[in-house]
Amino acid sequence: MMRIMALDAGDRTIGVAVSDELGWTAQGLTVIRRGTWDEDVARLQALVGEYGVAKIVVGHPRNMNGSSGPRARLAEEFASQLAVALGLPVVLWDERLTTMEAQRMLLAADMSRAKRKQVVDKLAAVLILQNYLAANPVSATESSQ
Repeated sequence: MMRIMALDAGDRTIGVAVSDELGWTAQGLTVIRRGTWDEDVARLQALVGEYGVAKIVVGHPRNMNGSSGPRARLAEEFASQLAVALGLPVVLWDERLTTMEAQRMLLAADMSRAKRKQVVDKLAAVLILQNYLAANPVSATESSQ
């Protein structure tokens, strides 16, 4: 069984979601408050071990025209450093509009502003992972390994 973790990495927080063992659904795990690089990696390493994660998907905030701006370049750097630090495959996934979609969903749920702030990054990570899983279905042979 192979779990995939998705990260919505921002300046102050990292939203974390993980797939089920079959790679069909995404569940929000937590929001990590950013610390030092080593602290962030240690928290992610603990989650990778706890959930048996085999791959990480990092949200890639491209511009609407598909080009890479400063935020996308930060995500690219984060992903490449994370791959080295954790020794796992890390892929970038286009996350255009996922945070806005998450905000819209939370507003529709009539959630307070304070509560939205606490969960929006985690929900954005769930949306990134759901979109990734939908576009990259795990085959039966992969899920049984």
